[in-house]
Amino acid sequence: MKVKNLWKDLIVKPGKKVRLSEIDPEDTLGFKNKDKALEVLERNRLKLADLHTLLYAENRRALLIVLQGMDACGKDGTVRHVMNGINPQGCTVTCFKAPSAEELDHDYLWRIYKAVPARGNIGIFNRSHYEEVLVVRVHNLVPKEVWSERYKQINHFEQSLSENNVKILKFFLCISKDEQKKRLVERLADPTKNWKMSPQDLKERELWKDYMKAYEDVLTQCSTAWAPWFIIPANKKWFRNLAVSQIIIETLESLDMKYPKLSFDPKKIVVK
Repeated sequence: MKVKNLWKDLIVKPGKKVRLSEIDPEDTLGFKNKDKALEVLERNRLKLADLHTLLYAENRRALLIVLQGMDACGKDGTVRHVMNGINPQGCTVTCFKAPSAEELDHDYLWRIYKAVPARGNIGIFNRSHYEEVLVVRVHNLVPKEVWSERYKQINHFEQSLSENNVKILKFFLCISKDEQKKRLVERLADPTKNWKMSPQDLKERELWKDYMKAYEDVLTQCSTAWAPWFIIPANKKWFRNLAVSQIIIETLESLDMKYPKLSFDPKKIVVK
């Protein structure tokens, strides 16, 4: 199964006005066979593991992956199914929940910067600094004149990371409101998934339109050449995983990474 350039199809071009009503969360961009897609995903996992080894060995750059989306969009599932072949020694996953008292005593990017991956590593943000222009905005936690300045601040922050060899990929996992309902109902019906639910999830669901507007502004204002956003149609979990894995691979391959030069000739080394 040949995989076309999903980067080109799913990227939010800098400066483009995003309207999420024009995005079909059911879209699979022509991929119709789930079984074949899963075969490609398995090949991608093996390839990603090799590329991660190269990234780790070269030790010049880091890769930061940001996952955002509504509750039940599949952030945890994406990490589990796409990154499960990665050596955990060189990969960290950070989940950003409500800030602690210590974090609130600093600027909003303080806790984010601390979690940026070291060179040679992959870092995954399950939610991120974008909560400061999403939840904060929707719930009126700070005045508009405060959160509206954060788009520019975030762009500058990400540009600084990029200039210091942190490659950034940001994925918005786009599901429909009906699909979210289906997944939330499944969580309630499954005792092994009940823990994922809370009454607050239903209150957040009532604010769907407000969140969609907030996400549109994030995607429009913060997709840059150095830190692009990708909108991933995520109703079909298998396509979500395929698309994210393919874009990560295309990105790492574009870095033209090389194993470091040795200070010795291994052919002259004798192990006794």
